Amino acid sequence: MNDPERARPAAPDFAAIRAEFALPEGFAPEVLAEAERVAARGPVGDRVDATDLALVTIDPPGAKDLDQALGVARTADGFRVHYAIADVGAFVEPGGALDAEVRRRGQTVYLPDGSVPLHPPALSERAASLLPDGPRPAVLWTVDLDADGEPVSVDVRRALVRSLAQLDYEGVQADVDAGRLHPALAALPEVGRLRRALALARGAIELEMPEQEVVPAGAGWAVRVRERTPVEQWNEQISLLTGTSAARIMLSAGVGLLRTLPAPEPDALTGFRRTAEGLGVEWPRDAHPAQVLAALPATGAVPLAVRRSATALLRGARYTAFDPTAGAPVPRDPGHGGIGAPYAHVTAPLRRLVDRFGSELCLALAAGEEPPEWVRAALPDLPEVMAASDALAGKVGRACVDRTEAALLSGRVGERFEVVVLRAGGPDGEPGEVFLADPPVVARCSGVAEAGRMASVRLAAADPGTGRIEFAVGDAPQSQDAPTT
Repeated sequence: MNDPERARPAAPDFAAIRAEFALPEGFAPEVLAEAERVAARGPVGDRVDATDLALVTIDPPGAKDLDQALGVARTADGFRVHYAIADVGAFVEPGGALDAEVRRRGQTVYLPDGSVPLHPPALSERAASLLPDGPRPAVLWTVDLDADGEPVSVDVRRALVRSLAQLDYEGVQADVDAGRLHPALAALPEVGRLRRALALARGAIELEMPEQEVVPAGAGWAVRVRERTPVEQWNEQISLLTGTSAARIMLSAGVGLLRTLPAPEPDALTGFRRTAEGLGVEWPRDAHPAQVLAALPATGAVPLAVRRSATALLRGARYTAFDPTAGAPVPRDPGHGGIGAPYAHVTAPLRRLVDRFGSELCLALAAGEEPPEWVRAALPDLPEVMAASDALAGKVGRACVDRTEAALLSGRVGERFEVVVLRAGGPDGEPGEVFLADPPVVARCSGVAEAGRMASVRLAAADPGTGRIEFAVGDAPQSQDAPTT
């Protein structure tokens, strides 16, 4: 795209998106006052002094709401993982104005021009954040792993920690590639690889679909596909290790709040296998869909179409609360089909409401104590609160991407593009779905008959006001075979 007119940055109206979804503008005075008060007061309660641990944070550049600090080291028998999580529960007073406000919000909502935070900045960007400027309160998870990466012991308690450095993914990846990894992360590559292999063995489904994000471009905005570095994948495995450890603690005690996803229905599995084999993908005997997906090339029309088809396997995610004292038994199927194990959210309490309650549950249960009554009282309502906030955050994020894409393409209606067909149209005229690489756009397309192909299509509509983008085959040449790498 060498044409300067085509390369100009987009100017989507994010303010209109904020208004459309009625996102809050700031916090009420009483909420801000309480946040400032508890931030100045500091955390309450006893805690272990763990400031001697080597811990660092890894986040996007410029982030201030730092939820996690980690340290991963080899031991004589395997590995030890320290994962410090921001101790938001040590600041938020149950029943206060701040507690009520964050329960209304549910989670931080991110837009390209700034976030709508779950907590006031006095907490989320200062007192409760694991910034590298002094001791901070944390919920400290210590997980010992054997040489294969399997947990052999788990401990969780309140602690005082000190982050040695605020790192970012690309910088850590560059350090890995140059062989100069921070000492706190000495064993992260090895543990990350082991945990990913174990996840694949237990059937964890990783789609690896192109993840679009809106980024600054000159005086405007552009859309790009965010490439996940190996470091980000390894770091994710530490979070998943902690979440699955939390789920085991909750299930053992019979009280908790899980993130569940049912195993794929037989019809969905049959349909996915039929699609994959129809696209020429080899399916070894008795192979799990996770293994088939992991064996796909990173790029190409066929792999993209297969991954898009696999989204049908990951439907029905929800939060599931259980507490016999409230008449809610342990779920019959407590697993998460995308992870391949039971899982609970506990690692992002600055950004997600449910994690604070999950942490409080695990702290009490690990200490052999009854969960706080205010935690138990909230469990029945949290799934609905989180479902609503998940839906809102998803709609806002999609609107930001869609309207930026439409703004980028609005002057090019009528032009032809080479796209990857992700999903063919239906027999009743239902549009299919295509992926355009530059700019990266996923959109509806009429007239596409076969997935896993390259197709020449015409841009039929691009409305920056609504984010509506549609392509059409029209009189374009029929699809041709696409490369698979």
